[in-house]
Amino acid sequence: MKILVVDDAPEVIEAVTLSFNLQWRETDVVGAYEGDQALDMVEQESPDLVLLDIAMPGMDGYETLRRIRGFSDVPVIMLTARDGVLDKVKGLELGADDYVTKPFDHLELLARVKAVLRRLDMPQPVSRAPSFSSGDLSVDFATRHVRLRGELVSLTPIEYKLLYHLVRNAGRVLPHETLLAKVWGREYLDEIDYLRVYVRRLRVKLEDDPERPRYILTERGLGYRFVEIAQ
Repeated sequence: MKILVVDDAPEVIEAVTLSFNLQWRETDVVGAYEGDQALDMVEQESPDLVLLDIAMPGMDGYETLRRIRGFSDVPVIMLTARDGVLDKVKGLELGADDYVTKPFDHLELLARVKAVLRRLDMPQPVSRAPSFSSGDLSVDFATRHVRLRGELVSLTPIEYKLLYHLVRNAGRVLPHETLLAKVWGREYLDEIDYLRVYVRRLRVKLEDDPERPRYILTERGLGYRFVEIAQ
């Protein structure tokens, strides 16, 4: 497996490389010191995962991530000294898979990397029921196709997994912790911001008015409920 570490501080790249060499020896770690170099290496080296710092001179990590997502769906974990909610949400909305705050414990970083790779490699949930319909929305569980008014909706694996659990429990309130455990894993039970970002992404793709959703309703302080609408 190959990991690309993007950070303008050589000591960070060296520390991450040493950590993986000690804890996960089959991992090949390569480094980039700025955004343009990172874009070239993602394209040329085809890493299995990118660890991307935010605060870099010139092109920052957010812009680098935005450009990576223009041509690659490689998993990206943001490395940053910023711990604000808005910074985290911005990274997730741009397509980051996870977020680790500096200074980080190297065992924690290793666990996060393994969790992201495990989550993305897990098979998508399946159902014995052939399909589900609500209003103009339909989900074919066999093909994992989601259609809105007959048109195919493109969902990421995480978006589909979240929608799957919501529609399979239509009418019931699913607590934040339940959805986080089922979609991201038990390591993410406190990461409610992750859930909010992905619910918003689903609403943008599925709702006529994401600010006034019909399908995915917020139950304040509890979780989310999918509403089954008559045909």
